Amino acid sequence: MITIGVEEEYLLVDPDSGLPVPLSDEVRTAAGLEPMVQEREVQPELLLAQVEVATPVCTSLDEVGGHLLRLRHAVGSAAERYGCRLATTAAAPLTGSAPTEVTHEPRYQDLRARAPQLVDEQFINGMHVHVGMPDREVAVSVLNRIRLWLPTLLAMSANSPFWQGRDTGFASWRTPVFSRWPVCGPPPRFDGLEDYERRTRALVESKVIADTGQLYWQARLSERYPTLELRCLDVQLRADDAVMFAGIVRALAATAVREHKAGEPEPQCAPELLQAAVWHAARHGLGGTLIDSAGRPRPAGDTLCQLTQHIARDLAESGDEREVGSLIHRLLRQGNGADRQREALAEGGFPSVIDLITSEATAP
Repeated sequence: MITIGVEEEYLLVDPDSGLPVPLSDEVRTAAGLEPMVQEREVQPELLLAQVEVATPVCTSLDEVGGHLLRLRHAVGSAAERYGCRLATTAAAPLTGSAPTEVTHEPRYQDLRARAPQLVDEQFINGMHVHVGMPDREVAVSVLNRIRLWLPTLLAMSANSPFWQGRDTGFASWRTPVFSRWPVCGPPPRFDGLEDYERRTRALVESKVIADTGQLYWQARLSERYPTLELRCLDVQLRADDAVMFAGIVRALAATAVREHKAGEPEPQCAPELLQAAVWHAARHGLGGTLIDSAGRPRPAGDTLCQLTQHIARDLAESGDEREVGSLIHRLLRQGNGADRQREALAEGGFPSVIDLITSEATAP
């Protein structure tokens, strides 16, 4: 059974104005004192208005869901003690004019020195899924196989339509905001582990990035853990939506490992097509078509059916088929986070949006 772990990034907002508040140090300290929170489960992020959590290594989706709800409740309770709220949106709907405060850690301060304007605009939050790999050679093959599904996963996860009090027209505004860093977007195809290590080493040696932690591809090999890390997802409104993606990503990885062991050829996709498909998915979400690996537009619903068929065997073998299938059906009925945020705006303006992204954060 492939293990899974999830990292989520959250925003801290004022409950009345909806503006980000730089209270991460206080909230993290308070959350870390909770008896149900272990060391390093609540972590700093780039901005002082952000908090990151990380689950332990899990073997089941029930574990993932339990840990995410536990950590969301711990951070949410700590935030309320300091007069702010935990918000699960992938881009701050409102930002105001106050200077952006960066976390007081050398790594983050160095990023600020390298790209001050980019850092000042990083009010964005993602969800990262780690899946255990038998070795790094296999992990590169898995990376080559799942990269074609990044646009579909992004479209499903899109949860960031607003920015600076306006509708951006994008379902995932986080994606273009984050795409301005030097090494980002969908990863290229690699000719094995040696090629991966040679090319990533060249990027570090160029001094454009400080280390491999700044390989901001939407999927990459982890340098800290024996995992492949999928990073294209917007943070989700609800914990069970995050669980759905954990199940899908694990099944994609298991399918790719099985195909690798069977000697099946890796699927091909021109890098320019994949990049265009990612942009299209960020722009439209599930609201129209998605671009397949051959560059053809297909109805989003058909693409999701293709995804579920592709991973059906491994979902069944892990026992996740019913839960993931039910959550995908709910997604198709209710829409993704961007759809729900736009519905809230239509019903009650930005106060309703702020209520949605804060109340859903700890919903069971």
